[in-house]
Amino acid sequence: MLRTSGAAVLGLSAFSLGRIAAAVTEKDQRKQKVLLFTRSPIWEHPWIVREGAGLSKIETIFSALGQKAGLEVVCTKDGAVFDGDWDQYDAIVFYATGNLLTDKCDTPQPGAAMSAEGKKRLLAAVEAGKGFVGIHPATTCFPSEGVDPYIAMVGAEFIMHGKPQKATMRVASSKFPGMEGLGNAFSMDEEWYAQRKFAKDLHVILVQETAGMQGEWYQRPPFPATWARMHGKGRVFYTSMGHQEIWNDKTFQQVLLGGIAWALRNVDADVTPNIDTVTPDANVLNK
Repeated sequence: MLRTSGAAVLGLSAFSLGRIAAAVTEKDQRKQKVLLFTRSPIWEHPWIVREGAGLSKIETIFSALGQKAGLEVVCTKDGAVFDGDWDQYDAIVFYATGNLLTDKCDTPQPGAAMSAEGKKRLLAAVEAGKGFVGIHPATTCFPSEGVDPYIAMVGAEFIMHGKPQKATMRVASSKFPGMEGLGNAFSMDEEWYAQRKFAKDLHVILVQETAGMQGEWYQRPPFPATWARMHGKGRVFYTSMGHQEIWNDKTFQQVLLGGIAWALRNVDADVTPNIDTVTPDANVLNK
């Protein structure tokens, strides 16, 4: 595991990092601690691959964002972390891929697979109040015929993606942290994930507009792309953005920081389920 920490700095994006750091000062003077878990038994995104003993590109950028927000960030690919001390972490961030219980990896991965008990402890910790943030491939974890308990927690399951292309995100929850200044919609080039098995209690923040998109998996009604939900007492935030180069995009960073701040309980937001009104045909697959 690699650990980083740093002081709060303002002005990185339209979403003030000070809103995250201020809550740390008001609570107990202890820096909040966030775990970034990036194990990928299948298809390890190039930007998450480590070269030597250093951090990957995504881990480096995430650590810098955390440092500027006054957070302590720990990065690991070792699934054994879920059998350890949970009390030290205020939130868990997933940029992981596939069946995390397997020891077989397409590329060399430091550390061990997640244990079945570790998975149970993760889900129990979130339900008890631990913050959880899923980024991009987090919905690929633990695929199953039904709805895996992890998928039920994160809120949806990955199906497929087409080639990277420019597409539109419609803002469905403008008052959620990180949506400041984004207007009604914005567009960017990204590798867009098609998802299914959406939870009925999602508070949809950003909607994937599918009109004009190329690729068979997008020939369907608009569906949730970024959302929040309560899992027991825990706050769960997920965004499908975050493939590779997008990590340098200030809009993506702003959306992610807003979600992290909410998951850490440093800011509040109304997360009343709205999936039935915002994306009523989310689970309709035309393919």
